[in-house]
Amino acid sequence: MSSHFSENAIPVKPDYSKIEYWAALPNKVDQADQVPLKSNLTDGQSEAKVDVFFLHPTIFTGKPENQYEWNADVNDLKMNESVDNSTILNQATAFNGSGKIYAPRYRQAHYHAFVTTDKNDKKRSLDVAYSDIKDAFDYYLKNYNQGRPIVIASHSQGTVHATRLMKEYFDNKPLQNQLVAAYLVGITTQPTVFENIMPCKTGEEIGCFVSWNTYAKYYYPTWYKAGLNTAVSTNPLTWTLDENYAPASLNKGGVGLKFTMYPNLVDAQNHQGMLWINKPNIAGSFLLKTKIWHRADINFFYTNIRENVALKVDKYLLKSKGK
Repeated sequence: MSSHFSENAIPVKPDYSKIEYWAALPNKVDQADQVPLKSNLTDGQSEAKVDVFFLHPTIFTGKPENQYEWNADVNDLKMNESVDNSTILNQATAFNGSGKIYAPRYRQAHYHAFVTTDKNDKKRSLDVAYSDIKDAFDYYLKNYNQGRPIVIASHSQGTVHATRLMKEYFDNKPLQNQLVAAYLVGITTQPTVFENIMPCKTGEEIGCFVSWNTYAKYYYPTWYKAGLNTAVSTNPLTWTLDENYAPASLNKGGVGLKFTMYPNLVDAQNHQGMLWINKPNIAGSFLLKTKIWHRADINFFYTNIRENVALKVDKYLLKSKGK
């Protein structure tokens, strides 16, 4: 980055009363309405009894093309298209079987904020992004929610903001009663991150959170001992926290390139804070040298996530009826 974070180079704030500042809304035709090719899945948003508030990961990774170096401009059409055709299509849609998808556009921090040694630049950039998330959630609560149950879903930078949002709005707060579960994926998340919201121990448990970070088996990243080794790791094929191996036969279908469904795509095993996998079951996978499968954290386990959301929603609704 050529310069430090500056208050004079922050893009204009989004106005969440305007539909264009949402990447996904239930009453808007958007990429969150899609289902993968070669799947028999359907978009269930029109009948869904719960809401999903989805926070997307960092898509602002390249060299900034305007004066806004630290935070993306929500009026940048090219950036918005990238968000919609990557994370909204490949990740947010995993939740459209059971929930109405609300995904705000926000002035996401540039990838550099996560690798810079300047903690002040990082904090200020992430604070700008979070201020949008907070505004979007306030608008959502006031205008859309109407007391419905909520699923929080996020990946990577989205999880940084989702965790902060949950601390501020859910943890030991009245809104915690509306929390079905949180899918806090793709960022190191400690078991004690919240005071009163615990890691889910089973697939049926509600009011809790799941989290995982996907790596090639036997790989240890350089930052492993900086907290990843003690992170929550939920196996998304078994929904447990143990280190039992889950074969690919338990994988109901993952999404590969071109938003296409592949059955039994990958196996999974928790290992000391990481989710370890063998190479995916696709043609030519022996050529893959990938060790960090961050981008596929949700894609690989797409159908299992979808089924788990449906299970938790059913459990929540039964409990709320007093059954």
